[in-house]
Amino acid sequence: MKKWLLGVWLLWGWSELSAQVTYPVNGIADERGRSYAFTNATIIKNSSSSLSNATLIIRDGKIVSLGAVSIPEGAVVIDCKGQYIYPSFVDIYSDYGIAMPQRAGGESSFFGPQQLSTNTKGPFSWNQAIRSEVNGYDLFTTDAKKAEALREQGFGAVVSHQKDGIARGTGVAAVLSDRKENMNILKDRTAAFYSFNKGTSTQSYPTSMMGSVALLRQTFIDADWYAKNKPAKEGINKSLEAWNANKVLPQVFEAGDKWGDLRADRIGDEFGVQFIIKAGDNEYQRIKEIAATKAAYILSLNYPETQNIEDPMDARFVSVSDMAHWELAPGNAAAFEKAGIPFVITPSDLKDIKSFWPSLRKAIAYGLTPRAALAALTTVPASLMKIDDKVGSIEVGKVANFLITTGELFSEKTSIVENWVNGERYNVKAKASKEQAGQYKLSVTGAAGVTDYVLDVKNNSQANLVGKDTLTTRFKSDGTLVSINFSLKPSGKPSTAEKKDSTFSAAQAGFLYRLSGVDYGKTWQGVGRDNNGQPVTWTATLAKESAAKKDTTKAKTDKGLAKVNFPFSPYGSGQVPVAENILIKNATVWTNEKEGRLENADVLLRDGKIAAVGKNIAAVGTKTIDGTGKFLTPGIIDEHSHIAAFSINEGAQSVTSEVRVGDNLNPDDVNIYRQLSGGVTTSHILHGSANTIGGQTQLIKLRWGADDEGLKFKGADPFIKFALGENVKRTAQSQGNIRFPDTRMGVQSVLADAFQRAKDYEAKIKAGDKTVRRDLELDALVEILNNKRFITCHSYVQSEILALLSTADEYGFRVNTLTHILEGYKVADAIKKHGAHVSTFSDWWAYKTEVQDAIPFNAAIMHKMGLNVCINSDDAEMARRLNQEAAKVVKYGGVSEEDAFKMVTLNPAKALHIDSRVGSIKVGKDADVVLWDQNPLSVYAKALYTIVDGAVYFDREKDLEQRKYIGAERNRLVQKMLADAKGGAPAVPAKPTAQVILHCEDNEQHTGILEIDSYEEKL
Repeated sequence: MKKWLLGVWLLWGWSELSAQVTYPVNGIADERGRSYAFTNATIIKNSSSSLSNATLIIRDGKIVSLGAVSIPEGAVVIDCKGQYIYPSFVDIYSDYGIAMPQRAGGESSFFGPQQLSTNTKGPFSWNQAIRSEVNGYDLFTTDAKKAEALREQGFGAVVSHQKDGIARGTGVAAVLSDRKENMNILKDRTAAFYSFNKGTSTQSYPTSMMGSVALLRQTFIDADWYAKNKPAKEGINKSLEAWNANKVLPQVFEAGDKWGDLRADRIGDEFGVQFIIKAGDNEYQRIKEIAATKAAYILSLNYPETQNIEDPMDARFVSVSDMAHWELAPGNAAAFEKAGIPFVITPSDLKDIKSFWPSLRKAIAYGLTPRAALAALTTVPASLMKIDDKVGSIEVGKVANFLITTGELFSEKTSIVENWVNGERYNVKAKASKEQAGQYKLSVTGAAGVTDYVLDVKNNSQANLVGKDTLTTRFKSDGTLVSINFSLKPSGKPSTAEKKDSTFSAAQAGFLYRLSGVDYGKTWQGVGRDNNGQPVTWTATLAKESAAKKDTTKAKTDKGLAKVNFPFSPYGSGQVPVAENILIKNATVWTNEKEGRLENADVLLRDGKIAAVGKNIAAVGTKTIDGTGKFLTPGIIDEHSHIAAFSINEGAQSVTSEVRVGDNLNPDDVNIYRQLSGGVTTSHILHGSANTIGGQTQLIKLRWGADDEGLKFKGADPFIKFALGENVKRTAQSQGNIRFPDTRMGVQSVLADAFQRAKDYEAKIKAGDKTVRRDLELDALVEILNNKRFITCHSYVQSEILALLSTADEYGFRVNTLTHILEGYKVADAIKKHGAHVSTFSDWWAYKTEVQDAIPFNAAIMHKMGLNVCINSDDAEMARRLNQEAAKVVKYGGVSEEDAFKMVTLNPAKALHIDSRVGSIKVGKDADVVLWDQNPLSVYAKALYTIVDGAVYFDREKDLEQRKYIGAERNRLVQKMLADAKGGAPAVPAKPTAQVILHCEDNEQHTGILEIDSYEEKL
């Protein structure tokens, strides 16, 4: 054994000296090579190939042969009988050896100071979050402590990068040995990394998800333009040069969750890049869409934590969705395997690396096969990073990175014995080197001769001496060293006779036999002291192994687990609703057409369209709904909404026409369902009012259960959000505001400047100037000038309304819709002359200075002036009652019921240019209808059915049934979480489910409204 250890140290010394040939030698150079032969092992070459009773030969840190091979002369022979050899793991999403930079300064809030330009010194990107020039190998340092922790879990190589910024530069592939950096690096520029998170950047832009998307898209465009032009005017841009140089590398994108995954993949599709996507833990909820990306994924084992919900008040605020996700998240990897999606596993998100194996075994218990797990930790990551010629499997010519285990790797009773990295042996201390449990013959030799004991080892920290009495010991084994302390007395206290015996020392009653030694496998040996303090030697030989430990990693069944609904909400469904052929009979139909109201009429919905309107319609084989005594109307259309989005404001600049709300839709927003319960079928999701020229809007249909693309109202004209007034000029904190504009006249200057730049830009393109840089911001403005994109403008005060209309006339564009428009009654004639639609509140006023002249008669006055008037919500709660908001116009202005109801149906359809599709009940239009139990303008009216494209998305009877199910499901999940905590699982304090409710003035990273409730119970 001593010779073997000496050989290891000689190999270490030789490898350090011989490999670093350009480094001076401090001592005597020894360039002799050293080889190792691992015999009688089961060698797992990769997840699909193995060798039995085979030999592995390594030399100079490389694998030179394996199988039934001859042992070279002079090789150190290591007998691995009964043991397995596996390739060491590869983590391709690590930050090992690379420090994270510290953030300097704060970040601006919605109304706070702005950092408009980069603080990065040098010829780099205009934006601090674009850091493509960063190379991991420049930052990489060996970290012996972290390397040891990773090796103990089975890892032998990593691809490490600095996890900071939107474009993060390149990662470095390295082995996890304790040698110098130059000896550990396998490949310097291994992959390029990206994310949606700007990291430590203190620059204001971007502040939102859609801003991050826009910045990525523009940088792709800029890098291509730079490569083709490189004009002297632009100068050197090392960030763009690095971006282009990095294109040849594997491209890795940290997306973070299911919707982020799809968002990242679409960016890749737009620019011809297939990203490897760093996922979250919820992709199982949309696995079909994930599979359609054709991407490979990096999966985390960081599952939701068990929460302490013993207090019913705490449990009340944890949603069923959160608890269901807690239950199902460990099955994420299994869902990928079942769907045939390539994936790798990373420990990078774990709070404690020691939880890697428990988390991995949990994934296996939820259905991940050991074969897929091994591939995801070895061959697949190595292949994706194009380092499979070096690591990832046990093959001739590859780096000698491998594990020695006591059995099949993923069996719970198996331990990792050693992790060999780059041909160097590392003992694994975190897991015992061998299965210790069993009965050992312990022989202690001292001055009085040899004394034998039976040592019953339970595990690596518990053992008893078995004899006439069972004596408890203090026992510890880490796979290398063993210590045993014990007293000859069961209680550790002297007997009465011993107390009378003057030769008895009270110290003899303590743990006075102190033994320590070395673990040599089935035999241990060492030295120690007896109860008199005299030296002894000892050996322990395994006499009887314990019965095999029960393997608890068998797969769970799906029985009893939460359902995966679409969307992932207790109000979702196992199947996304589909169009049905529906006949609604004998209802009072509010057509919004020249026919007006039809009493006791029928409406036939077929193939997602309105097929017939009239009386006594017959349709065989069609679902029939009795509308007797009920009211059928077109679906409500909300012209101004901020639901179903992850961010609303990109407020860092005065003009952000490049951002798109459609890039960050949130189909899981429960407000979609809530608003369906109020009869809403279409919503116009606007950018907020932080900028003079904000972002591009997104029209959606409330198809509850569809993905983000499925929500979009296909074929609708594109719109964009403008804003005027207090929000734009930062009235609330003007002294700290350095972002132009700071006055209303400055707002007009921004508009004039933007459209002049757009005109100049378009003129150069039309003139054939090939050096023009494509600008996403100006592209959107050119669309406005060409009547291909339409403006909806946040506005209040008559003076700025008139100024906007004047600017529009000057630059040749039209304002499509003036929204809020609370002083519209003052300038209705000018608005009518311009040809704009108006969208207002029914009776909001006095909530800030610029609305002090608002009156509840505004909508009625503008209607009587001949304007197309809409009533909007701008509020998730109000949108559930837009029918009642329309009724207020009847109260305040004496407008007819039909005209008032058109303000939330046909009129917004006209303003949004979709009145040929929706807004009225007419043959050929989309089957977007609502059946009410009473007059829809009544405060007592409830939507019984809300139908979109002929599919029933809200059914009040089913909703009531669903609530019973939700109650039972909540109780089941609460009991399961309580049992998990009582069973010893680490539990964290209860985390209330928070929902961000966004409005015009909200920046989701700073303000917003956190609505904390068990929202699945609220309707």
